Amino acid sequence: MGFLKNIFGSSESKEEKVLPWQELSSTSQLSEIVEKSKTKAQVIFKHSTRCGISRMAMNQFVSSYNEDAHLDLYYLDLLNHRDISNEIASQFQVMHESPQLLVVQNGVVVANGSHGAVNDIDLARFE
Repeated sequence: MGFLKNIFGSSESKEEKVLPWQELSSTSQLSEIVEKSKTKAQVIFKHSTRCGISRMAMNQFVSSYNEDAHLDLYYLDLLNHRDISNEIASQFQVMHESPQLLVVQNGVVVANGSHGAVNDIDLARFE
């Protein structure tokens, strides 16, 4: 039976890791992010729900994220809020890409990466 589990997977469900995401759904939240960034790093994950690369980057990010990190996490659904992504690009002077991770400290983007580089950013540096 163990052999079949290895081939077909276990029927037991794994507990899915859930991060403390805050949904980014309004451009007015960007001023809050800037203000909060003066005392604590703010992280924005821009995700396209129809893109396989974006899904893969998101899954890798979630699985490797340190849940004890002292960061605020924001999730931006690009398909529903492209206007917010455009405002982020304009306000922070970072070209839009997807998937994309931005770290905001003291009102400016101090790190960003897109596609596979999303998971190359060492968030521990910003805690």
